Amino acid sequence: MQINTDVRARVIALANQKGGVGKTTTAINLATALAAVGQTVLLVDLDPQGNASTGLGIEKDQREPGSVELLADEASLRESVRPTDVPRLFVVPATLDLLGLETELAARDDRAYRLKMQIASHFGRDPKFDYILVDCPPSLNLLTLNALAAADSVLVPLQTEFFALEGLTQLLATIDHVREGLNSKLDLQGVVLTMVDARNNLTRQVEADVRGTLGDKVYETVIPRNVRISEAPSFGKPVLLYDVDCAGSQAYLKLAAEVIKREKRMKAKRAA
Repeated sequence: MQINTDVRARVIALANQKGGVGKTTTAINLATALAAVGQTVLLVDLDPQGNASTGLGIEKDQREPGSVELLADEASLRESVRPTDVPRLFVVPATLDLLGLETELAARDDRAYRLKMQIASHFGRDPKFDYILVDCPPSLNLLTLNALAAADSVLVPLQTEFFALEGLTQLLATIDHVREGLNSKLDLQGVVLTMVDARNNLTRQVEADVRGTLGDKVYETVIPRNVRISEAPSFGKPVLLYDVDCAGSQAYLKLAAEVIKREKRMKAKRAA
């Protein structure tokens, strides 16, 4: 299915088929950091756990319409968006009802393109956002396929642990399959190493292995293991609002700058 999406926003899916790697934490805080440096950002929560919505302070009784209604054609993107406490940062919240949505969508021919079609429809009228980040569930399901079909690129948060490269290999194979079947323009935006403890020998070895395998696809910025990052979601805040001076906040600001720089390079390459 070919859908024209001549829109200003860059759509980046944050994905990893393995849970517990800092994917949602990175989605929340990268979105916040991009907004903090002047970008207008929309975070679409496609994880039924709704942790990105919680981490941005959206109460559970304030999440409808959200991503469920958006994908089910019961609400437009404009109707599904909520402001957050962060200037220039907006969110489409998620609920557990996403779990049942896959069954409803399975029989539709356009089941993998629901998000892409909504974005295209919205931006035909209102090119408001610079970036749309999509927080995927930690599995390869129809929700993740919607994100990958809609995305320009994929950002992969990767925990520096023993099985990191094995999981990354599986995800890169998934990206190749999506590129062949659903979205020929999908690119690997980059891999960001998370929960990094520089004192740990295994961490240093995994980082060396990942950089040796993927080269400059791995961001120079790494996200440290940081207690303030862990504490912030319980207060419904990104870490930049919770403690802007902590090491975690500063790392996400550096990551945002690196994402913007990388996006400019990719844009120049596409134009050449």
